[in-house]
Amino acid sequence: MAAARGRRRSVLSVDKPRVGHIQFLNCVPIYWGLVRSGALLDLDLIKDTPERLSEQLVDGRLDIGPISLVEYLRHADDLVVLPDVAVGSDGPVMSCNLVSQLPLPDLDGERVALGSTSRTTVQLARLVLRECYNVEPAYYTCPPDLAQMMQEAAAGVLIGDAALRASLHEAPRLGLRVLDLGEAWKDWTGLPMVFAVWAVRRDFLARQPALTREVHRAFLRSRDLAMAEVDKVAAQATRWEAFDAATLERYFTTLDFSLGPRQLAGVREFASRVAAQIGVDPRVRIDLLADDPDATAA
Repeated sequence: MAAARGRRRSVLSVDKPRVGHIQFLNCVPIYWGLVRSGALLDLDLIKDTPERLSEQLVDGRLDIGPISLVEYLRHADDLVVLPDVAVGSDGPVMSCNLVSQLPLPDLDGERVALGSTSRTTVQLARLVLRECYNVEPAYYTCPPDLAQMMQEAAAGVLIGDAALRASLHEAPRLGLRVLDLGEAWKDWTGLPMVFAVWAVRRDFLARQPALTREVHRAFLRSRDLAMAEVDKVAAQATRWEAFDAATLERYFTTLDFSLGPRQLAGVREFASRVAAQIGVDPRVRIDLLADDPDATAA
């Protein structure tokens, strides 16, 4: 095992990749094992919000990192997706929510605040309200602050830790309605919802194919270790978050961190339904990192 770690370190140290990390609880399992294994030392880790990391990956300030599904679809020509790692759900997600003061069918023409940290969830909310509830609100973007949203709008869309706090604590206390958008998508389509994927820039992959694959394997090892020790991950996360360990363990095991055939079917279905809304080809090609460097991505 020690020798194997040494070999991994020698590969990773060839060219320290710039890797993005979303500072939300939903990404803790992807990175937790990197600390345990020491692989984190071989990465130039950049922490930021989802929308800023997406921008940095697109414009070349990151080599590998998470990117919202919407931004991936918009920039698929420049990126290759790392298989079997994502943030999504196969039903409820708990942290991608529409919080409303009104019944959802009554939101037509009402102001709905879209949290500024989200790209995919806000598009999913618009899609669900239009297609499932036949309403077209007046949307605007604002900071992801539930109290401010509820002062200025009838409903708001939140993601990440703010959405988790809203659904578990604030909404019940204030008597607000909460629509779990992962659950809404599953009920509507029968498919998992993918909110973010991990991708590598094609130019970096061309320069460093072996390194890219080693980083990918490090993510998978980290995810698998975290889920095998999810009680420990949850207990540690309580040190900096206002949730108890049982809640965090339920959250981590509710999330879907995989990206297999069913999740890819969900990605393609989302792309086909939201294409006109976000300005992409509904049949956008999804290229996955191949095991064989000479293999054609499929």
